[in-house]
Amino acid sequence: MRMATNRKKALIIGCGIAGPAVAMFLKRAGYEPHIYEAKSEHDDYTGLFLNVARNGMQVLRELSVDDQIRQEGIEMRLMNFRSGNGKFLGTVGDRTGEIQGYTVKRGYLHKILREAAIRQGIPVEFGKKLAQLKTTDHQVTACFEDGTSAEGDLLVGCDGIHSRTRRIILPDAAQPSYTGLISFGGFARGVHVPTEPGTQYMVFGKKAFFGYVVKSDGEIYWFGNLDYPGQPTRQELEAIPQKEWRRIIQDLYGNELAPIPDIIRHTKSDIGVYPIYDLIANSAWHNGRAVLVGDAIHATSPNAGQGASMALEDALVLARCVRDHANLQDAFKLYELLRRERVEKIVKYSRSIGQRKHATHPVQVFFRDLMLPIFLKQANRQSLAWLYDYRAEW
Repeated sequence: MRMATNRKKALIIGCGIAGPAVAMFLKRAGYEPHIYEAKSEHDDYTGLFLNVARNGMQVLRELSVDDQIRQEGIEMRLMNFRSGNGKFLGTVGDRTGEIQGYTVKRGYLHKILREAAIRQGIPVEFGKKLAQLKTTDHQVTACFEDGTSAEGDLLVGCDGIHSRTRRIILPDAAQPSYTGLISFGGFARGVHVPTEPGTQYMVFGKKAFFGYVVKSDGEIYWFGNLDYPGQPTRQELEAIPQKEWRRIIQDLYGNELAPIPDIIRHTKSDIGVYPIYDLIANSAWHNGRAVLVGDAIHATSPNAGQGASMALEDALVLARCVRDHANLQDAFKLYELLRRERVEKIVKYSRSIGQRKHATHPVQVFFRDLMLPIFLKQANRQSLAWLYDYRAEW
């Protein structure tokens, strides 16, 4: 017979990065979390890769899964920049300094967080696409498109930049903003690439930006950015056949210096393509018994490598506020107060980095290559402690 419990139930919408993390922290805070994921199954082997910066690693350490990222990921200490004609433009970071973070496949990070949550007895249900929410003073009910529903004491929307939860609880909230760039990338093997451990290589190509990093076993993680008109959705870009994307990308980089054309040719994986949007919320981050976390309320472009870390920080801070304040409204308000200034600064900072990738006109390229070495030297002198040394303490 199951013993009665007074533990409150938390409904977690989304099982990416933020969802399992906030579930585990809420369990520590005395809640019974239950995760609902819209996808029909896990996505451990799809998608590209991301960076977990050292501030995000601190949160993973609190969850006791950081060692898995260190073992699987590629440590990052230095970014090396050059122009499309091979001119060295400068570096950011320190080869012998502190590790800035780890590059890891997105699906792997999803996997270790989900499995850690399951090991703690937290249920995860797939195929649960949120349709509507019903709230009262004492309860929130999530209604799913399959006709089922779930009741809880609070609900956390961790369902990404195009969050259904946000649209329901904050219908007048700001919408994601398209940055004008798309990102694409993949994984290659069989290319000899001279590389230094801990270094990511960035190339301002003749037609488009290109970046790559090499794992110790020789696998190359690469990505590119390209100006793209309109406001494309991920579904629209994915509807373009892989054969066509390969043709487009080979045309973009076919005349670049080695090893870029070789990396493209040796890419056997599917090429992932998605539009880059970001989001700064102009509203509250919560309504009633529902609150938003990560990309669902403040999405940053990938240029600063902070998206995953922001979601992890949110998860810890939200759960800590809920733990320490019996009144949910007080907890939600404090969570937003503690997080808003930091995440807005990071979204704007990342957007500014992305704007430097746009130059393709010869005059723009000339001035970029002239001024970028100066900017990079300034970046090395300026402290990024505000970005990396933030500590979300439990």
